[in-house]
Amino acid sequence: MGVGRGLLLVLAILAVCSLPALFALLFCADEILDRVACGWAEWREGRRERRTIARLDRAIEADALTRDIDLTEFDREGRRPLEQLAVDLRRLGGHRLAAADRSVVWHGAVIDAYDERLRAACRALGIIEHLSDVDGVDREIERVRVEGLLHAAGLTLPAARPGHHQRHR
Repeated sequence: MGVGRGLLLVLAILAVCSLPALFALLFCADEILDRVACGWAEWREGRRERRTIARLDRAIEADALTRDIDLTEFDREGRRPLEQLAVDLRRLGGHRLAAADRSVVWHGAVIDAYDERLRAACRALGIIEHLSDVDGVDREIERVRVEGLLHAAGLTLPAARPGHHQRHR
C-alpha cells in the first residue's frame, strides 16, 4: 500500500501545481477562443481574396492587357521622373500665372516650357494631348483640358486647383 499512497501523493502535488494553469485557462478561455476564431477568419478571408483575384485575372486576361506595353520605355536614359515633371509644372505654372509684370518674350518662354512639361507628363501618364497642333485661344483651351486630365490623374497643378482662377490679360 505504500506505493499506492506515494502515487496518490504525487498526483495530488501535480494537481495543486497545475491549479494556477487551470485557473488561467478558465479565465482566459474567451480570449483564446477569440484569437483562434479571428485567425481562422483572417485565413479564410485571405484565401477568398486570392481566389477572387485569380478568377479576375482569368476573366480579364490580365497578361493580354499588359503584353503590348514596353516596360523598357520607363527605364530609358534621359526620361524625367513624373515627380520632377510635377515640380516643374507647379513652378512654371506659378510663373505663368504671375507673369503680369514680366516681358512678353519671358512670358512666351515660360508658356512654351510649361507646355513642353505638360506634353511630357501626358506621355508619362498615357494621356492624349494636342498642344503642339493648335495655337492661340485653341491652345489655351487645350491647355485647360490637359490640366484637367492631369488633375484627374492625380497631378495637381496651380491652374487646375479648385478655387484658383487664372489671370487673363
